[in-house]
Amino acid sequence: MPDYKRHGARYRARRRAVDILFEAETRDIDPVSIVEDRAELSKDPQNAVAPVAEYTRVIIRGAAEHLDDIDDAIERFISENWELDRLPAVDRQILRVGTWEILYNEDVAPAITIANALEMATEYAGSAAPPYIHAVLDDVVQWNAANAPALGDASDEADTSEREESTSATTDGGDETDHGPDAAPKL
Repeated sequence: MPDYKRHGARYRARRRAVDILFEAETRDIDPVSIVEDRAELSKDPQNAVAPVAEYTRVIIRGAAEHLDDIDDAIERFISENWELDRLPAVDRQILRVGTWEILYNEDVAPAITIANALEMATEYAGSAAPPYIHAVLDDVVQWNAANAPALGDASDEADTSEREESTSATTDGGDETDHGPDAAPKL
């Protein structure tokens, strides 16, 4: 069983965001309403519902607000033989959280986002998902760097504990290669 205590608060917030997005999609309800419900339930200790971290709230609000743009960015890089709605639901949510963070949160280094997404993919989806999730997120990073206007210098506000959390994810030169569960991993 994984040791979640070794992870930082942002990793746990990302993980909870994936869980909430997965639940929202499964139940066909707004993820923001799930967050609001959980926050309300957590006020009563008898409910045994954990409070929702602020960063989880930020991710859920951002993902809900920018869902079409996030999905468009993901679809740009999944295999031409796959569509976003054909991906396993948990993989889709991991990609959405990672893509939101890459596109809309300049305070987090893309390598941290990718490393955390890969760890969640390994935990939730096994060995098939991490290679294509890495490839898609890496391509989103490269595409965003080439196409997004400068968002300012995030290094001043970066969470240094987050940067120390992982250095295992790397981003290599992005191309517009398609990736999906049946695609060969990008080398």
